[in-house]
Amino acid sequence: MNLNKIGSVSGKKILFLQGPMGSFFAKLEKLFSEAGASTYRIGFNAADYFFAYKHAYTPFRGKIEAWPDFIHDYLREHQIEMIFLFGDCRFYQSIAIDAAERLNIDVFVFEEGYIRPDYITLERYGVNDYSRIPHDPAFYRGLELTELPPPKPAHTSGFRLAYSAVAYYAVANLFSWRYPHYRHHRDFSALKEFYLALRNIVRKFIYAYTERGILQEVTGRWSKRYFFVPLQTHNDFQILQHSRYRSVEKFIIDVLTSFSENADKEHLLIFKHHPVDRGRKNYAGFIFEHAQKLGVAPRVRVLHDVYLPALLKHAIGTVTINSTVGLSSLHHKTPTVTMGNAIYGIEGLSVPASGLDRFWTEPRPVDYELYKRFRQYLIKHTQLNGSFYGKLFIKVL
Repeated sequence: MNLNKIGSVSGKKILFLQGPMGSFFAKLEKLFSEAGASTYRIGFNAADYFFAYKHAYTPFRGKIEAWPDFIHDYLREHQIEMIFLFGDCRFYQSIAIDAAERLNIDVFVFEEGYIRPDYITLERYGVNDYSRIPHDPAFYRGLELTELPPPKPAHTSGFRLAYSAVAYYAVANLFSWRYPHYRHHRDFSALKEFYLALRNIVRKFIYAYTERGILQEVTGRWSKRYFFVPLQTHNDFQILQHSRYRSVEKFIIDVLTSFSENADKEHLLIFKHHPVDRGRKNYAGFIFEHAQKLGVAPRVRVLHDVYLPALLKHAIGTVTINSTVGLSSLHHKTPTVTMGNAIYGIEGLSVPASGLDRFWTEPRPVDYELYKRFRQYLIKHTQLNGSFYGKLFIKVL
């Protein structure tokens, strides 16, 4: 996808809401302004202001109960024609989307890339389970398969990401009195985030030591003898909004129970933590406690930082809720179960939750021709070549 698909922005009145932490939205707003658009920005905390392109910034300092009327009146008063925002499940964003739909205003939602690395997601109306991409396999089988040019390297900067996060939390907390009623979608303590960041670094060094040699096991004697379970972040909206689960723990119990009752006794089950949760969560104790109760503890492994593509390539199958890791699993031709609502929850690509018990002994192969057409469609219609914390290769009309 490229931004030209949204049409010319010249002369359009465009509102930017909260974007990813950092200056990405400020850069984008500047590009739109230079292309002839009239741009506006609403911020909800001091960090939004700190990172904003400030020529048309409006602070919202009211209580959350006031936000629906505020955004509805703002859209009408300024005759907004397009809204750009990041994530569609956060409180302020979801209310804004509802207001925009009532007023027939186009909404464009950014999210982390479905296809990684070197892509970010941009969709009209919504992303993930709110996406309006087709779910009929016949639609994709009818598409002509062409060779797409490879994406340019986006060179995501870990330093820029870390700086953006630290600065965002610090500024928002230091000047929280300026926005006394702001409600963040996650824990918003700067001190706690600093502590978790330190613990993240310490654990990274610890796991580098404790997991030495595991990659050789994965690619050697464990290869095609295990099922792989990539854990999602504990507060992922993909879980909270787009699945029947309300916690990672409940998902773990379901997977362990089904594995214990249906899997071949020679097969292993490997869980891997999400890297974002490294400083926040360690499910190892919980997993082994329940594995012990079910009598499968000797066949369970819990990992943290082992190379993900190798884990996917050498697995018999992958079990996920709806993580984008599922798409990577399909890319490696590894059969995949989705326990929640996923964009790749399409007949021929993945197996639904109802098929989990059978999956352990009969993992259905991936229809790779279907996958290639699906991936091509995603890239053409939902992906932008670039990074929120690196280079962005776009042109704005």
